[in-house]
Amino acid sequence: MTRTRSRYSPDRGLTTRMVTTMFLIGLLYVVLVGVLIALLKGAWPIILIVAGALFVAQFWFSDRIAAFGMGAHEVTPEEAPELHGAIDRICALADMPKPRVAISRSDIPNAFATGHSERTALVCATTGLLRRLEPEELEGVLAHEMSHVAHRDVAVMTIASFLGVLAGVITRIALWSGVSRSSRDAGPAGLAIMLIPLASAVVYVLGFLLTRMLSRYRELSADRTAALLTGRPSALASALTKVSGTMARIPTEDLRKAEPYNAFFFAPAFSSKASLGRLFSSHPTLEQRLEQLARISTELAR
Repeated sequence: MTRTRSRYSPDRGLTTRMVTTMFLIGLLYVVLVGVLIALLKGAWPIILIVAGALFVAQFWFSDRIAAFGMGAHEVTPEEAPELHGAIDRICALADMPKPRVAISRSDIPNAFATGHSERTALVCATTGLLRRLEPEELEGVLAHEMSHVAHRDVAVMTIASFLGVLAGVITRIALWSGVSRSSRDAGPAGLAIMLIPLASAVVYVLGFLLTRMLSRYRELSADRTAALLTGRPSALASALTKVSGTMARIPTEDLRKAEPYNAFFFAPAFSSKASLGRLFSSHPTLEQRLEQLARISTELAR
């Protein structure tokens, strides 16, 4: 199916970064599989089959797994009229098909979008977010999430994050298939088996850094395009401030449970102001996001 064009402002910077990330991630994927096949020639059929099966499973089912892990439950317009109404208005503004709508029963104020295409997209808000935000603020957050769907960076992030999982799984299989042989051969074959975890670790770290860099940019892009679409950057800034301030009052145990899904969330469960923490963060800092929205507000006022 051809992609439906929307009124969300195109972001060439985001498109370039998505294409570059996918190319580099794919290159790392090929290198990893190639290294494993070269080191474990007898196990190459297993490696190819498992790699292919995991890739297909990740592409088709990862969004459902993520939605399930975050407790998303689809709701009808009768069950959540305000949420459906807000999304209906954004879809009308953006001229794009309506995604599935869900609610997660969590006090953590957040929202997220999943799906590998507009046809399978799902936008979810937590009960904590719905309870705390004003209607204009909620629309700003939902417009941000719909931007991820329109630009398809949700699908790219889903596929890109697959490499880390694949690296770990294939390495375990490779080690398992080669452990008996290496126990009998302490020579080159044994050394080759020992190099597999190192190669896997390098691939994982590089893939992790690539996805984090893309994730930070895509959040700024979603803020920008959502503010331009709705014409109310101040409402989105207010929502960001309110959500970030509320996070500090959420029990740490609850935040830790939500942390693995940070890359999908509107705002991270944990954030760090340290330079090293920013390098590994899935989101830009609150200050960066508010500064950008303030600039957009000034431009729109002109």
